[in-house]
Amino acid sequence: MADEIRLTPIGRIRTPYQTLAECPKWPNPEGPPARIELQEQYLPGLMGLTERAGQTTGEIDVLYWFDRAPRDLLISTRPHDGITRGVFAMRSPHRPNPIAVSRVPLFSIDGNVLTVGALDCLDGTLLLDIKPAPRDEPQPH
Repeated sequence: MADEIRLTPIGRIRTPYQTLAECPKWPNPEGPPARIELQEQYLPGLMGLTERAGQTTGEIDVLYWFDRAPRDLLISTRPHDGITRGVFAMRSPHRPNPIAVSRVPLFSIDGNVLTVGALDCLDGTLLLDIKPAPRDEPQPH
């Protein structure tokens, strides 16, 4: 019997990137802000987020799904240095479960739209979760 996990997207991420060629390989703090469009039924989940973010670093962790990434690779070669490694030793989106996580500043919340720092995903990417950045902990790598 195979174990199965079911994820429910809670929104979409809006970026200026329409193609993989345009999309950065990692978030660039100097890049254009992204917009997170949260589905209306999840709005109550934002309660207290700005207070929590303000008390810590003003940052949130955004989890999203790289839906266009290959899921059958276990070994990959990094394009920038040619080193070959297992996908669990890399931040590549090419992995069995292409879940991405980025820590970004939270600039504003207007209704169901969160404006945040730059993200490395295509426009319309599925949003899995939002979490306040933990106190005094480094960014996830």
